[in-house]
Amino acid sequence: MPDHKRAILRHFLAALAYRTQKALRDAPVSFGTFQAGQQVRTPMELVRHMTSVLGYARTFFVGGRYRPEPLPDIAAEAARFHQMLLDLSHHLAAGTPLRDTSEERLLQGPFADAMTHAGQLAMLRRLSGSPVSPENFIEAAIDAANVGPAQPRPVSPDEHWPEAPRPSSTPSSRKDVP
Repeated sequence: MPDHKRAILRHFLAALAYRTQKALRDAPVSFGTFQAGQQVRTPMELVRHMTSVLGYARTFFVGGRYRPEPLPDIAAEAARFHQMLLDLSHHLAAGTPLRDTSEERLLQGPFADAMTHAGQLAMLRRLSGSPVSPENFIEAAIDAANVGPAQPRPVSPDEHWPEAPRPSSTPSSRKDVP
C-alpha cells in the first residue's frame, strides 16, 4: 500500500504547480518585474524565493544546502521552480528517507510557505492590472504526476466575475510564461 502521507504531499505539490501556473499563465510580458511597492518582491523574485523554500525542503532528502542564484527572467525562474517540484515529487514517490524531519513538518513549513507565495503571485497579477480569473479549485484537474509547467486550464471557472478586466481595443502584450 502506498504511503498516504507522501501521496498527499505529491498531490499538494501538483496543486502548487497548478496554482503557480494559473498566476503566471497569460501574464503581460512586464509582469516578472512588476513593482507593487517598496520592499515588495517582484513576481520574478517571488518565484525564485519559492524555489529556494522548496530547495530547503529537498535538503531533508539529500542533505546539503540550497541557495539559487538569480536567473535572467521569470520564464527561467518558473522553469527552475517546476524542476524543483519534479525533484521533490520524485523523492516522495521513491520513498527517499527524510532526514531530521517528518512529512507533517514539510507540509507545515516549506510546502505551505510556497503555497502562500502562489497566492501572492495571483494578488500581484491583480495589482498589476491583469487579474487572474477565479475558479472552483475543488474541480481543478490536478494530477499528482503533473508538477510541470504544462498545467490544464480551469475545469470550473466562475461564470460571474465582476472584477474582470474590460476588453481593450489595443493589441495585447500578453504571452504565456512557462
